[in-house]
Amino acid sequence: MLNDLLLKSLGIFDKIFIKMKIICESKKISVDELKKMAEETFGELVKATVDVEKEIIVVGGDLHSDQESLLLEQGSKQNNVWGINLYPFKYPNSEWIEFDSMINLRPFLGNKSRSVEDPLIREKIIKVLDKLIIK
Repeated sequence: MLNDLLLKSLGIFDKIFIKMKIICESKKISVDELKKMAEETFGELVKATVDVEKEIIVVGGDLHSDQESLLLEQGSKQNNVWGINLYPFKYPNSEWIEFDSMINLRPFLGNKSRSVEDPLIREKIIKVLDKLIIK
């Protein structure tokens, strides 16, 4: 909360969160939209954070941690939130999803690297992506 207040006082808060989009069952996103987002930011990738329990995704923005904060503010539980990178120009190749983010470092859950190590969680992430991304 203190960070939010600091960002708001600097006029940065809204700029960070405007770039991000919450993707859910009622508001899906297409691969073409992801391509456009990639071109406008990192060139070939879009950062995304997935809540595997609520089956929602936040895309866009500069940091997975900002996306994670947004999901937590929406009631997500930390243990269900995982950071990934999407490479929409590689879609539908399986390499279009990269399970890598600093927010995934969770030794207390047995995840000791930036990658999503648990194959069951990876499957849940893929299921959410398949459900919410229009091909």
